[in-house]
Amino acid sequence: MNSENNGMHRGLKNRHIQMIALGGAIGTGLFYGSAQTIQLAGPAITLSYLIGGTVIFFIMRMLGEMSVDEPVSGSFSHFAYKYWGEFPGFLSGWNYWFNYIIVSMAELTAVGIYINYWWPEVPHWVSALVCLVVITLLNLIEVKMYGELEFWFAIIKVAAIVGMIVFGLLMIFTGIGLGGHAIGFDNLWVHGGFMPNGVWGLLLSLVIVMFSFGGIELIGITAGEADNPKKSIAQAINQVIWRILIFYVGALTVLMIIYPWNKVGLDGSPFVQIFSKMGISSAATILNIVVLTAALSVYNSGIYSNARMLYGLAQQGNAPKLFAKLNNKGVPVTSVLASSACTLVAVVLNYLLPGKVFMYLISVAILAAIINWAMIIIANLKFRAVKGADAAKLDFKVPLYPLSNYVCLGFLAMIIVLMLQIEDMKLSVYIMPLWLVILWIGFKLKQRYLPSNISNSIGK
Repeated sequence: MNSENNGMHRGLKNRHIQMIALGGAIGTGLFYGSAQTIQLAGPAITLSYLIGGTVIFFIMRMLGEMSVDEPVSGSFSHFAYKYWGEFPGFLSGWNYWFNYIIVSMAELTAVGIYINYWWPEVPHWVSALVCLVVITLLNLIEVKMYGELEFWFAIIKVAAIVGMIVFGLLMIFTGIGLGGHAIGFDNLWVHGGFMPNGVWGLLLSLVIVMFSFGGIELIGITAGEADNPKKSIAQAINQVIWRILIFYVGALTVLMIIYPWNKVGLDGSPFVQIFSKMGISSAATILNIVVLTAALSVYNSGIYSNARMLYGLAQQGNAPKLFAKLNNKGVPVTSVLASSACTLVAVVLNYLLPGKVFMYLISVAILAAIINWAMIIIANLKFRAVKGADAAKLDFKVPLYPLSNYVCLGFLAMIIVLMLQIEDMKLSVYIMPLWLVILWIGFKLKQRYLPSNISNSIGK
């Protein structure tokens, strides 16, 4: 607790890290975004999450290999900077910050959708603004407060999903809550088959599935404030695969069994919709509380991680020095406030375009996440090249290196191609080169006007 990382306090305990990892794996992508995935894949949504989750697990192991070896604030931006070059470090840091700003906006939008389940007259922008103010204030206290908040948010989500799975299994086998009439497994194939839209529908569903996993790399960001990073980071990453199996594949399999996939709409969380339409209102209400908690949790993580990434960028000399200022609790206050202020755009968008914002934000967030993941994969290749023979001594090695790196890169390229087949997502793909050009211009301006701090921040 007393050891610090450039002034940042190591206030995150092992239990915090484990639950932050869970928080990154359970959010709006699962609770709300899965409605769109169900429309594309039907019951085969479980296969979609298994495929996407396997790729994410390998990418997380790549980040983990580097983070366990060098537990620092700034995570993969630091590794891209150190092992690849100045521009990759600049690009990965600012792109990650931008990505989580967009994800945070999507979570704020989802908050409005969930609140409308109880109070349909409340405008989305009002709910978003209240959430923004409360979470920002909590993040200004100290890192331990963030850890505690995320710990309890995650416990609520985990308990609810486990409870839903158990209740769903009882419905399937005993008919509990349905007058004793067991549901059985027919819903998996009687409404057009297990894969009603064929392999093409399954492939398209992978696009939205990958949004669900956006933010899971937050585990690496926590390394700079973990009190025992070599143990806790490795543990959290190794547990990613079973979390995906239980919380994504398990939960969605149960949903697809107990309710016809083709009756799930897009006007709310499928978890809430299904129990509500089955007449089990108490379960629907409880789950709506849970999905609201999930959105608040991910927004909380967004503010935390964005502030730390800005802090890391300022330490590198890639952002103005004011973002490297800490208060006496070790919190980068200016970075927290700046990141929170940027998410105010979501409040404005929900005011101007009520009901239309979520899918637009998803498409941008997916592309930004793909850039992040590609940077992690390539930085890991560079990291290994620098390590050379010493790579054999690494404590937390990537399985199937380097084959897994290249397979994951190919998978991400496929996702970008698939996005071009989805009407609402085409524009974001066309904009991506423009975003990279903007980052290049920003890098050149930084080189001219901001002093370099490579030696201090990277340790070369």
